[in-house]
Amino acid sequence: MLIDTYGRTATDLRVSLTDRCNLRCTYCMPEEGLSWLAKPDLLTDDEIVRLIDIAVTSLGIEEVRFTGGEPLLRPGLSGIVERVAALGARPRMSLTTNGIGLKRTAKALEEAGLDRVNVSLDTLRPDVFKALTRRDRLADVLDGLAAAQDAGLTPVKVNSVLMPGLNADEAPDLLAWALEHGYELRFIEQMPLDAQHGWKREGMVTADDILAALRTRFELTPEGSDARGSAPAERWRVDGGPQRVGVIASVTRPFCAACDRTRLTADGQIRTCLFAREETDLRAALRSGAPDEEIARIWRTAMWGKKAGSGLDDPTFLQPDRPMSAIGG
Repeated sequence: MLIDTYGRTATDLRVSLTDRCNLRCTYCMPEEGLSWLAKPDLLTDDEIVRLIDIAVTSLGIEEVRFTGGEPLLRPGLSGIVERVAALGARPRMSLTTNGIGLKRTAKALEEAGLDRVNVSLDTLRPDVFKALTRRDRLADVLDGLAAAQDAGLTPVKVNSVLMPGLNADEAPDLLAWALEHGYELRFIEQMPLDAQHGWKREGMVTADDILAALRTRFELTPEGSDARGSAPAERWRVDGGPQRVGVIASVTRPFCAACDRTRLTADGQIRTCLFAREETDLRAALRSGAPDEEIARIWRTAMWGKKAGSGLDDPTFLQPDRPMSAIGG
């Protein structure tokens, strides 16, 4: 098992498959993009599947989330999913995506064994989408969401980040749209994960701001901590339920005490937290011929040193050296 000194057990593995993305979201990377990882630095398909196998058979991992960058840009993604689904201790599998490629891949991913998807969508306004992502692709994302729903990759969850001066007023409209289409909406407080280090705590749209806006149109009933468990989102039933909305308040309401996640970067590094400044190299162990038992030992040691919190509640917090596209959201 992956246990830390604070008594937390990691059962949820986030696997970044690539650092590349076909959007240029302002809160993630600059318009010109980044210096991408060289292909030899990336884990191969075989290496990814082997590490996931070790995680689920030897370390107690029960759920795997494929992330990026944009994971749909990874060649052979369906093959990776199919191979993980065939493992003796099959984990639950999900995918976090910007949705652009889902229209053409959703059915194949479901047939390969993927269970569900999370799609990032911050606005329903084409002009705002273009301003936020620097790409005119809103229609493709909406088509991708519909394709995921049709393919049975449910519940389809939608992740939205609200930013002052752009889409901060859209919370009620986004929720009404999600309820109409049967998607589960989750708002995420903007976090300091941009490569430009332009994030500012002052003026950010907080969980309290979001909830106040939603309550102008909807009745929200909290589900409570028992229903939440280790999930990052606090959830509310909308107008009595059964549909729900969630808020992930990483900045103003950190949930580190219940964290059950471990992260594998696209180049084979273990990160104990999205905001960690330290990494543990599994790629070198893999490529030097280390047996599974040694890799598992290295992973356990890394998780044993996990810190108590992310540090986001510290006003002097310093952003990670690597952008989110290289780490995996």
